[in-house]
Amino acid sequence: MRKQSNNILLLIKFLSLHYLLVLSAAQDFDFFYFVQQWPGSYCDTNQGCCYPGTGKPASDFGIHGLWPNRNDGSYPSNCDSSNPFDASKISDLMSQMKSEWPTLSCPSNDGLKFWGHEWDKHGTCSESVLDQHSYFSTALGLKTNINLLQALENAGIHPDGSEYSLTSIKDAIKEASGYTPWIQCNTDSSGNSQLYQVYLCVDSSGSSFVECPVFPHGSCGASIEFPSF
Repeated sequence: MRKQSNNILLLIKFLSLHYLLVLSAAQDFDFFYFVQQWPGSYCDTNQGCCYPGTGKPASDFGIHGLWPNRNDGSYPSNCDSSNPFDASKISDLMSQMKSEWPTLSCPSNDGLKFWGHEWDKHGTCSESVLDQHSYFSTALGLKTNINLLQALENAGIHPDGSEYSLTSIKDAIKEASGYTPWIQCNTDSSGNSQLYQVYLCVDSSGSSFVECPVFPHGSCGASIEFPSF
């Protein structure tokens, strides 16, 4: 009888520990970075770019990822190796993925490697709120909520190789979205600083944009190029 009681106590302790671990995992991030990239700034670097069989993507910002992050600036990654990317789970999203979340890396591929990397590294860390299909459909939905290119062009900022002030770019995106973006720059093959990626923050449920609790490290110059594509 005592042995049975001990076994029950051990089981209770195990289940309690498991519950705490699950709860901890569920609370392991505070918000998302929703990141979009300008293809012209990806392609005109020294590394260049490649297009899959579907051809050159539209001249528009494309999704890079939806990344769980913490308020202290750290982030979880590769959280669940037991749930790897499975393309069959997003088969109904494939057409939209190819147009809104295009891959530009070389050698040319169909995008599955890129999307798989995003799920395995970032998506698995959001499993407490988003399953694999929801992770990708949520990111696609967020993109429809803010048209970055239109926001910039409405402010007279065009992808024509001209230079624009960083402040004017941020102001245009904030005017359209209601929230302050973080801008990441890279350099073209001639070493010129240019608009590369736009970060906006999303609440921990993935449903609404919010003001960013913290921005990544790095900075752009006061004036940057917006290259054509």
